[in-house]
Amino acid sequence: MKTAFLTGITGQDGAYLAKFLLEKGYRVVGLVPRRSTVDRWRLEYLGIADEVEYKDGDILDLASLMRALKATQPDEVYHLAAQSFVGSSWEQPILTAQSTGMGVLHVLEAIRETNPAIKMYQASSSELYGLIQEPQQSEKTPFYPRSPYAVSKLFGYWMTKNYRESFQMYCCNGILFNHESPLRGLEFVTRKVTHAVARIVAKKQNELRLGNIHAKRDWGFAGDFVEAMWLMLQQEKPDDYVIATGKTSTVEDMCKIAFDYVGLNYKDYLVIDPDLYRPAEVDVLLGNPEKAKRELGWSPKTNLVELIHMMVEADLRRVAKA
Repeated sequence: MKTAFLTGITGQDGAYLAKFLLEKGYRVVGLVPRRSTVDRWRLEYLGIADEVEYKDGDILDLASLMRALKATQPDEVYHLAAQSFVGSSWEQPILTAQSTGMGVLHVLEAIRETNPAIKMYQASSSELYGLIQEPQQSEKTPFYPRSPYAVSKLFGYWMTKNYRESFQMYCCNGILFNHESPLRGLEFVTRKVTHAVARIVAKKQNELRLGNIHAKRDWGFAGDFVEAMWLMLQQEKPDDYVIATGKTSTVEDMCKIAFDYVGLNYKDYLVIDPDLYRPAEVDVLLGNPEKAKRELGWSPKTNLVELIHMMVEADLRRVAKA
């Protein structure tokens, strides 16, 4: 039985990945910081909270990471923990740099000092591309980060690559484009929309306030994307991969899908709020997943319409129970 060690196990990707790995027969251990009560609602939602082991520790505390790795003896480490909301990174740039940037270095160094044979997956981001330099972004597209979050992710990306080349460690960057699910936090635009739709249907909300509805994103389902994370660590040699659907849609398109599903016209409820615009906007992101398809045999299974319908259904059930 292989052992997988996950940071960020209580987040969206951590929960779906934990479920995927458990189904593969892995022993799954999650790192949980003890700053406050650990919220395991996503793991409970997927019915796996009691199947996972938990280790106290924090990605900002190298000593605790090393202790956790020594105690766990994992074959694979999936580093998913970070301050992951782009909007907050302008308000908390130092915290973002520490958790999203330096956290990666702490994990890399903990692996190097305890067992450099451990395979590591690093959660990179399409936000690296920012002010896009090519219409469709691949592994060879130059980066141009446009937020403190993206700059911090860039540090993590290059550190992962550097440790691979400097110490011959097996570590991969997964450059994941936007991936959503019913487990997404309410601060993210897709979940903000689907939750608002459910509340509007229940007569608990009258409007949906958004910023730039013309921003385009390549949206996929997190449950599909975690398979790609695992596949990266099953290859003969470590490498970096773009994980995306290869299709882009506007925020407005996504709103229309969500409201149409419940028989409402989004234009009757949508309010544009200038305060919700980013200080430096990323207008378009469109991934090229050809390398992942060719080398990993991976391709997305869920399209945007299916994804948004799934999320609306989940939020309708949640709001009805509230």
